[in-house]
Amino acid sequence: MMRERVMLLTVSGACSFLGSFAAWRMVPTGAHAADPVNVPVLPNGPARPVYPDGMDRRFELVARQVMPAVVAVEAVRPPSQGRGKPVEESGSGVLVRLPEASGIFALTNNHVIAGAPAEQITLSLSDNRVLRPSRVWTDPESDIAVLRLDETNLPTASLGESDNARVGQWVLAFGSPFGLNQTVTHGILSARERGQVSLGSTIRIKDFLQTDAAINPGSSGGPLVDLEGNVIGINTAIASTSGNNTGVSFSIPINRIKRVSRELLRTGSVSRGYLGLQVANTFDPATARNLGLDKHEGALVEMVYPDTPAAIAGIRPGDVVLKLDNRPVKNENHCINLIADLLPGQRVKVEFWRNRQAFVVEAPVGDWSQGQARLKTGQ
Repeated sequence: MMRERVMLLTVSGACSFLGSFAAWRMVPTGAHAADPVNVPVLPNGPARPVYPDGMDRRFELVARQVMPAVVAVEAVRPPSQGRGKPVEESGSGVLVRLPEASGIFALTNNHVIAGAPAEQITLSLSDNRVLRPSRVWTDPESDIAVLRLDETNLPTASLGESDNARVGQWVLAFGSPFGLNQTVTHGILSARERGQVSLGSTIRIKDFLQTDAAINPGSSGGPLVDLEGNVIGINTAIASTSGNNTGVSFSIPINRIKRVSRELLRTGSVSRGYLGLQVANTFDPATARNLGLDKHEGALVEMVYPDTPAAIAGIRPGDVVLKLDNRPVKNENHCINLIADLLPGQRVKVEFWRNRQAFVVEAPVGDWSQGQARLKTGQ
């Protein structure tokens, strides 16, 4: 029996899509997993959803609070190597204030504006104002972009705490799916710490919140918001068999965005730790059992590059990294994120599994960018 192929897609959209959108035939989409629990028929109008505890009213209040800070983003990249036509991309963003800097900034995804100069990026507000950023910072590895705006009289959304986000809580997703600006959808937070998704060669840091709130092409960069009106994530990707929403969507946690934006504004780039080991993309329960582990946790080392911190510490291919500075490693993607969050120059305790025994070594932490440059040049 043939399985449908599941695509993991970033959800920016082509600006040229709008020309054909009018030709679409709109049809009912059926029941949603978060449909109302009761739908009474009113005598003088259509059925009105009634949610428990006045939830429908809460949705309305949060939408009214957040929508003025949600922007549609359009970017024009120059043609590759000076050939062909400029590439147009569209997505979404949200206006915020950041604790480490004065002024107002727009948060969005790097893949929405990647390669576009600031003068070729436009932000459309709910009151129809159109703005251009004065400066742009990007971090392709986490797919985060921060845009400075010189205007001061702008609405902003509040930043929340994604570390406190709970699976099962209600969330709202804002954006411009298919060019339909100022769209809001609702759902629940389906899972946390999703990392086993492939989103292209540049996106290496993956630690997503998963939601079933409807997110579609054009929603990239829009905020995921809790029912207090606080931004807890930036919508980034969907898992789909068709390219459209299937109820499995991914958002970058806002706490990671806070950390990345702080470094971008301070130094212009993000410094990340490096040990010089490559972990396997898959580490299944059967392999863990065969190695003598009683839990399917950790990251299987596939390769150790010579003359790197991992090699100097004595780590070998076939080892399973169990802990970093006493923090349990859940899986291969979690291992990558934990190493990346280390400060270059510090020392880290690495606990690993070899020959059915646990060992602990101490390794110096290198700088990721310097390590990659060294590997490319072979020096």
